[in-house]
Amino acid sequence: MINWNKFKRANSTFILLLFILSSLFLSGCSAKEQSKQKNPIQNNKTKVPTAILPSEWKLPISIPAGQGEFYKVVGWYTDQQIYYVTNLNQTSNLFLYNLLTGKSKLIYQTENPIVNVQISPSKKYLLIHSSPTSYQGMVTIIDSNGKERLKKTFPSYDLGFEWNRYNESQVIITKFAEDWSFQVYLLDFTNASTTQLNLPQPFIKWIEKDEVAYLDWDQTSPSLVAPLIMKKIGSEVDKTVFSKIIQFDAYREMLMTVAVKDGEPSMANYSFFNKEQKKLFSFSVPQLSKFSDWLVPFYDYSELKKQFITLRPLTSGEADTYTEGFQLVRYDLKKGSSEVILEGLDNVPISISPSGDTALLGNSYEKLIDLNKKKSVDLIKE
Repeated sequence: MINWNKFKRANSTFILLLFILSSLFLSGCSAKEQSKQKNPIQNNKTKVPTAILPSEWKLPISIPAGQGEFYKVVGWYTDQQIYYVTNLNQTSNLFLYNLLTGKSKLIYQTENPIVNVQISPSKKYLLIHSSPTSYQGMVTIIDSNGKERLKKTFPSYDLGFEWNRYNESQVIITKFAEDWSFQVYLLDFTNASTTQLNLPQPFIKWIEKDEVAYLDWDQTSPSLVAPLIMKKIGSEVDKTVFSKIIQFDAYREMLMTVAVKDGEPSMANYSFFNKEQKKLFSFSVPQLSKFSDWLVPFYDYSELKKQFITLRPLTSGEADTYTEGFQLVRYDLKKGSSEVILEGLDNVPISISPSGDTALLGNSYEKLIDLNKKKSVDLIKE
């Protein structure tokens, strides 16, 4: 799972004057907070929504009668609403659950089991991957009200997806065969077109409207690192940006890379760069090795708060024998600081809410984490 988001320059003078007119106290607080920032990254003008407190959440989720058994939570719609899936025989149901009212709304029902649901970056669309047979994948794209925009079947053993955050009518689809050979396609659901792309790797990230990036792993000789390549869609020309990378991810105004720390092979170095590849922030954590590569623990990034959250091992070593658990750690890219949220966790997926105040955690996103109060709540009753 691998997942370029860039920052708009705020008009600081306007904001300061607005705060002065609104409240002298708020102006003082704002100036004090700005003076603390060590690695300033420009804030968006979007107002941060008020956090949802655990006491307000109607939990655990109560599945509507006759709608099957809980399968998984798939992600956020708003700070008050999450999507989840239930299975009933060979059918699946996609629900939108309101954390404040405790009510579920049926959004979409499939005749085949849902494998996964990918929510578009803007939350306007959902891509539903269902499985009619073991060697066939069905892709259905709906809007947030459940209206179908496209339905298409791909002969495949598995499918991978990557939304174009700069043009959400486009999705890169990687089709895998049983031997893990692959083909990469560009799906445009506005005109229902599918175009095969000449890309040498299956895991792709969008960095601009018409440009992608990927790690160019050597298919003939196993390696622990690979060069990071950028390439425009439809072009034969590519560009090497970094030469020795373990993993990377792309956000609207930023690129994140993971590499072996120079001189310390037991440590992984996480670095964050702007569009011009200027380093904004970095930190190092203990590194866990696997048989043929490195373990990069799960992570997510809040574009609104400019905070990166990841699971950090306590010591370096081999992943297969590591038993010391992980810390959930929040790195603030604006302040250049970090803090531990929770300890003693497994390495499981993370999804931060739109406001950046809460997060889903778990293989089925079965827990909600209040990141500010550092508390967790179960979504589903055992």
